[in-house]
Amino acid sequence: MVMIQKFIELGEGYADIYELLELGDRMPDRIQHAIAFYSEKNGNPVASLALVMKPGRAKKFQPIYMCREGIPNPHEKENQRFTLFKEMAAKAGKEVVEFTIKPSTIFPETELYYQHLIGILRTNKFLAPLS
Repeated sequence: MVMIQKFIELGEGYADIYELLELGDRMPDRIQHAIAFYSEKNGNPVASLALVMKPGRAKKFQPIYMCREGIPNPHEKENQRFTLFKEMAAKAGKEVVEFTIKPSTIFPETELYYQHLIGILRTNKFLAPLS
């Protein structure tokens, strides 16, 4: 049986970041990892925030909820949304893991971008390998 690991994009992180925070606050026990991906989009340093959730009961699906490239990189410009994400992760007993990556704009399709990120997460052992 192969488990499906899939990114579920909530948006770009303007207002939808609050939905990501709500998911984390309501299901802290399901959070496996809290991740910040840093890149540069249109000349601006940005962050994508993601929650890798533990697989559901049937162990067939592992969601990765994400707000893509809409938050300023906190290392360049401190911002409230990143601070709230960090606080939510801490309440769940998680530290925010950080990666610097290529922006989604260099990929011809968003799905290829997400496959690239899954490869990065598997290589760094933040996602289980395909079985």
